[in-house]
Amino acid sequence: MTESKFVFGLANLRPAEAQTEPVTVTFPDGARRQFPRHTTGLDIARGISPSLAKRTVAMTLDGQLTDLADPIEHDAAIEFVNRDDPRALELIRHDAAHVLAEAVQALWPGTQVTIGPVIENGFYYDFFRNEPFTPEDFAAIEKKMREIIARDAPFTKEIWTRDDTKKVFQDKGELFKVELVDAIPEDQTIKIYKQGEWFDLCRGPHMTSTGKVGTAFKLMKVAGAYWRGDAKNPMLTRIYGTAFAKQEQLDAYLKQLEEAEKRDHRKLGRELDLFHFQEEGPGVVFWHAKGWSLFQSIVAYMRRRLAGDYDEVNAPQMLDKSLWETSGHWDWYRENMFAAQSAGEEAEDKRWFAIKPMNCPGHVQIFKHGLKSYRDLPLRLAEFGVVHRYEPSGAMHGLMRVRGFTQDDAHVFCTEQQLADECLKINDLILSTYDDFGFEGELTVKLSTRPEKRVGSDEAWDHAERVMATVLSEIQARSGNRIKTAINPGEGAFYGPKFEYVLRDAIGRDWQCGTTQVDFNLPERFGAFYIDADGAKKTPVMVHRAICGSMERFTGILIEHFAGHFPLWLAPTQAIVTTITSEGDDYARQVLAAVRRAGLRADIDLRNEKINYKVREHSLAKIPALLVVGKKEAENRTVSIRRLGSDGQTVVPLDEAIAALVDEATPPDIKRARLG
Repeated sequence: MTESKFVFGLANLRPAEAQTEPVTVTFPDGARRQFPRHTTGLDIARGISPSLAKRTVAMTLDGQLTDLADPIEHDAAIEFVNRDDPRALELIRHDAAHVLAEAVQALWPGTQVTIGPVIENGFYYDFFRNEPFTPEDFAAIEKKMREIIARDAPFTKEIWTRDDTKKVFQDKGELFKVELVDAIPEDQTIKIYKQGEWFDLCRGPHMTSTGKVGTAFKLMKVAGAYWRGDAKNPMLTRIYGTAFAKQEQLDAYLKQLEEAEKRDHRKLGRELDLFHFQEEGPGVVFWHAKGWSLFQSIVAYMRRRLAGDYDEVNAPQMLDKSLWETSGHWDWYRENMFAAQSAGEEAEDKRWFAIKPMNCPGHVQIFKHGLKSYRDLPLRLAEFGVVHRYEPSGAMHGLMRVRGFTQDDAHVFCTEQQLADECLKINDLILSTYDDFGFEGELTVKLSTRPEKRVGSDEAWDHAERVMATVLSEIQARSGNRIKTAINPGEGAFYGPKFEYVLRDAIGRDWQCGTTQVDFNLPERFGAFYIDADGAKKTPVMVHRAICGSMERFTGILIEHFAGHFPLWLAPTQAIVTTITSEGDDYARQVLAAVRRAGLRADIDLRNEKINYKVREHSLAKIPALLVVGKKEAENRTVSIRRLGSDGQTVVPLDEAIAALVDEATPPDIKRARLG
């Protein structure tokens, strides 16, 4: 096989004449230098300084991350990447997956390795073994991984022929790898990465050696996974891990996970009696009274924010399949839709209907009903519409991933001249909404561009993306340092580019919620038009807009953001009136009546229990305010206020206590309106 492979590394033997063909390399500071063609990044780094070569783990060529030992074949911009560079984190995790695979095979010979990709916050590797791995195996695996890392074997890349690759893995009993080789397109090279004697089929890139992985890693959990996601295939054991550049980063991440577990909305949903799920309704929420109160407080807030600018409408829940064919959803989104055939006995009644996965086609029908003039634009239609989308059972996750949910959806029909202003107005609404819900930290706005599967002409996409890029620049200029911007290539909707708003919660996790999507296609597909000033028919631009996105998911995010300790304006139960002894019962009832007349959501606890027991119980239930009364409070018309999270109490006149609570319970948008 030695004749059919080529090794990329320092020991490469290259024809002398090839060394004389120069390439021009541009450095980050703009300096340009020529080098012999096939010079590696490591050669250049060493030529600059040995210390640079030592701390560099990879490079970018024209922005593309690649192996430091790769030869440079053409003029390119180069940048050296050290281990502390954020771009190196993916490499650390990728290399850690390879180290994990070597450790497992060293400890359990005969185990077959399959794939080991980097994922958000870590990596995993899938293994085939008759006896599945368990978390009890982690200590031995991590110990072996540290030995491999300490050995600091260099990563070297070899290019093998397809036949030789299959033969080597076949001889090793690595049948899954043989399948992977067959799946690689014929026009792609077969890359093998070695770390000492152990090697793996991999696209790369990798860092320079296993030692660069470091020791800030941890194996997290195991799970079952079918080979290639098909239940007909063998079951594999998936070992998840995470890795960071520094131990303090790993410690911070583990602490975040610990805090996230305490805040898990599913756990708090049970403890606070907010909602539940059950098998008879997979992926749909059974809201309890307290949870529904929270949900409706969020919806009521959004309705107030839209009043005066948007017309709230309601489109049918189920529509004939022909409408979804026209919109493109039947072709592009069919696998995510629920459909049913009508049960009528007559042939003309045998029609296929789809439960709406989104509101936009219905809103186009409302726009089309009646002639529209340019004077009617922009027309903003909003709907808190319940939609249904199929999610695989393994993907569902409490309120965060459901099959039936409510969208705070809106569609703006406008002219091309109005488009930029409308996107900026939506941006301002989104940012102020997140502020009101307590997300006052850093936000990221990402522009997602055309996906591979899409409708519409390239010219329409070009125009839409140019407008969105201009708006993105304006958003950043207006927001100062609060907003970061980014480009998500290929992640747009099938009908147009979009902005994605990513907020950060109290423990540092990022959540994508709001979207602004520009659509030049759907109105045209449905023949929607308005009469312009010159009397001509013109197709409006349609902007799809959501702020919370899925209201269920946003509620789950809020539960975890506040750890169930909601601000008073959102809390399902804002206050509990409770007694020290039964002597205060009559006064407690008077207090409850006064509190409720003031508009507060309150309840009463007259049980014959010790006050410390009651305080502890209501604290566990995350009740924001306890109004404790007894004989003395009854005589003086006062209440003793205990606030959640505080050991102290304050005795104040009843009217003063109610006024303070009412002020605190006033939603932030109403407070702003009162201030003018």
